[in-house]
Amino acid sequence: MIITDTHTHLYSDAFNEDRAEMIERALNLGVKRFFIPAIDSTYTKAMYELEANFKEYVHLMMGLHPTSVKENYKTELAHVEKQLAKREFCAVGEIGIDLYWDTSTLEIQKEAFKHQIQLAKHYNLPIVIHCREAFDEIFDVLETENDDKLYGIFHCFTGTLEQAKKAISYNMKLGVGGVVTFKNGKIDQFINQIDLKHIVLETDSPYLAPKPYRGKRNESAYVVKVLEKLSELYGVSQEDIAKITTQNSKEIFKI
Repeated sequence: MIITDTHTHLYSDAFNEDRAEMIERALNLGVKRFFIPAIDSTYTKAMYELEANFKEYVHLMMGLHPTSVKENYKTELAHVEKQLAKREFCAVGEIGIDLYWDTSTLEIQKEAFKHQIQLAKHYNLPIVIHCREAFDEIFDVLETENDDKLYGIFHCFTGTLEQAKKAISYNMKLGVGGVVTFKNGKIDQFINQIDLKHIVLETDSPYLAPKPYRGKRNESAYVVKVLEKLSELYGVSQEDIAKITTQNSKEIFKI
């Protein structure tokens, strides 16, 4: 059984003391595919080192995270462009809009999001979307960019059934992580109404650990808890959840 974690920050400082052991724990449980989102230029070196050390399993994205869209965002976008031009990546991400931390940067967040969608199209890559308190704003941008070259993953999906269907209409898979195991996560109430062909698994580690680890450091091995919950909600075997969601990730990342 091969399990895919489509979104994990394995280069995070949270893993500095035990990164190799943490990855080994995931590998031992069948998690063999790790997809690594970018944040900004300060993490690029760590991402490349991670890839060099775990080349067989690790696949890198490139992008500018919306919470890193600050006054210097044009310099940061130039860095993204430079990296995309010089080597291969599996996606442009994570990109999007985050209005939880700062609403004052909305206009430049939208500009950066749109620009990076266009970069993804130029390189025939999927996008991986970060959305926090910004569904309407995200959908507005996707509507302006909606064509047959737009596709990807709506990472850490936490919206309603209606929003899930709308995301899928833009050729997005839904990234489902630890939130599906939370009592107040809400997506557990409707996710089984979404065909499994639209679902991929993720952890977003070290963030958003699933039950029974909620509130602790998340790690890629815990994606198994997400898989178990989806198996329960859909009434299909864990093996089938792993197989279908891994196949979905291959369709998106072409790896």
